[in-house]
Amino acid sequence: MGPLRYRRSLASRVTLLAGMAVGLAVAIVALAGFATVKMQMYSSLDESLLERASAAARSDALSELTSQQVPSWALGAADVRIGFIDTRGDLDVYSVDRGSAVALGRAEIEVAQGSREDSVRSVSTDEGRYRVVAVPTREPGVALVIAQSLQATEETLARLGLVLTIFGVLGVLGATLAGWAVARNGLRPVRRLTHAAEDIARTEKLDPITVEGNDEIARLATAFNAMLAALSASRDRQRQLVADAGHELRTPLTSLRTNLDLLVQADRRGGLSEESRTELLDDVRFQIEELTTLIGDLVELARDEPLPVTVEPVDLAEIVDRAVERVRRRASSLELVVRTSPWWVTGDAAALERAVTNLLDNAAKWSPPLGAVTVDLEAGTLHVADEGHGIDEEDLPHVFDRFYRSRESRGMPGSGLGLAIVRQVAERHGGSVRAGRSDRGGAAFWLTVPGAPGPNRVEPSSWTTPPPQQTTPPANRT
Repeated sequence: MGPLRYRRSLASRVTLLAGMAVGLAVAIVALAGFATVKMQMYSSLDESLLERASAAARSDALSELTSQQVPSWALGAADVRIGFIDTRGDLDVYSVDRGSAVALGRAEIEVAQGSREDSVRSVSTDEGRYRVVAVPTREPGVALVIAQSLQATEETLARLGLVLTIFGVLGVLGATLAGWAVARNGLRPVRRLTHAAEDIARTEKLDPITVEGNDEIARLATAFNAMLAALSASRDRQRQLVADAGHELRTPLTSLRTNLDLLVQADRRGGLSEESRTELLDDVRFQIEELTTLIGDLVELARDEPLPVTVEPVDLAEIVDRAVERVRRRASSLELVVRTSPWWVTGDAAALERAVTNLLDNAAKWSPPLGAVTVDLEAGTLHVADEGHGIDEEDLPHVFDRFYRSRESRGMPGSGLGLAIVRQVAERHGGSVRAGRSDRGGAAFWLTVPGAPGPNRVEPSSWTTPPPQQTTPPANRT
C-alpha cells in the first residue's frame, strides 16, 4: 500500500485526508446525536407511561370499565393497550383490547406480587414493538399493564437517521471539495517551486525564483534560492578555474614547445654549441619543473574533497626547520633568521610543510639579493617577513586568491597558487593566515594553527574540513 499511496499527488492526498477526517467527525457526531435523541425519546415515553399508569391504577374506574369490556380507544387511549394481571388465585391476565397478544413475563408478575414497584420494557409482537409498563393497583396481587406501540417513535428515529445520513454525506462532499480547493490554492507555491526546479534541470539556468510571503513555503523557496546561489558560485568557480588553468598551462607549454622546436631545427642545421645546448636544456628542464608544480597546485586546489591523509600530532617547529633547510638550499644568498618554540598541532605534516615552504619561497622570491628573511614561530603563530618592497594596498585583499598576481609579479615565475594553498591548509587545520607589512617595509605573513606547547595537550578535534573557496578575480604573488 505504501508505493500506491505515494503515487498520488500531494493535492489528492490532502483532499482525501480532509474528506476522511470530516467523514469520521460527521459519523461520530451523527451517531452520538442519534443515540442521544433515541435515549431522550424513550426516557420521555417511559416517564409518560409510568405517570399515566400510576394515575389510572389509583382509580377503580379503569378496572370497572375494563371488566365491562370497554375498549381502550373508547377511553381516549387509542395508542395504548390496557390489561391487568391478577395473581390472587390462578395467574389471570385479561384485556379488553383485541390484536396480537403482548407476551407478559416475570417482570410484570413481580410487580403484581408486590416484589417490584414497577417495570418498563420493550416487547415484540406481530403488529410491531410495544413499550410495556406495569404498576401495582390498589388491590393487592393485581397489576395494571399499559402497552404503547413504538411505531411512531421508530418512524421518527428512522427519519432522523435518514436526515443525519443525508447531511453527513453532504458534509463529507463539501469537506472534500473544500479540501481540494485549499490544497490546490495552498500548494500553488509548491507547484511553482517544482516547475522552477524542473526548468533549472532542463535549461541549467540558475536564476532565483520569486519569494512571496514569509510562511514555510517562502522559507523553502529562500533556501532553494540559497542553494541556487551556492551552485551558481560553484559553477562560476569551476569555469574560472578551468579558464585560468588553461591560461597558466598554455604559457609554459608554449615556451617548452618553442625551445624543443629550436633544438630540433638546430640539430638539422648542424647542432648548437655545447654551451647553448646546455642553456636550452636547462631552460626546458626549468619549464617542465614549473609545469609540474603548476599541475600539482591545480590538483590540490581543484579537489572537492581532500585525499585521505595521516592526521597525527606533529611539532610545527620541526616542520618549519625542514622547510627552512629546503629553501636555504634553493636561495643560498639569503640570510634566514629563524626563531622557533615547540608547538604541537594535530594535522597533516606534509600539507603543513608545503604551506610553510610556500610562505618561505614567496619571501625568498621578493627579497633583494643578500637580503634577510625573518622566520619566527611562537605560541602557534608563524611570522614570515622579508625585506622586499611589500604588498600594495590594492593587492592586499587578494593575495590569497587563486591565480591572482600583482602587476609587479606578472613578469616573474609563478602561477599565483602558492598563497591560495597556504590559506587552504590553514583553514583545513582550523587556523588562519593573513598578510601585511613588516617593520622593515617588506611583506609579512602570519600563519596561525591551533595546538598546544606539548604533544600530550593537543586537541584531536583541531582538524577540520576547509570551507568552499570564494569566487576570485582572475590571476598571487607567488
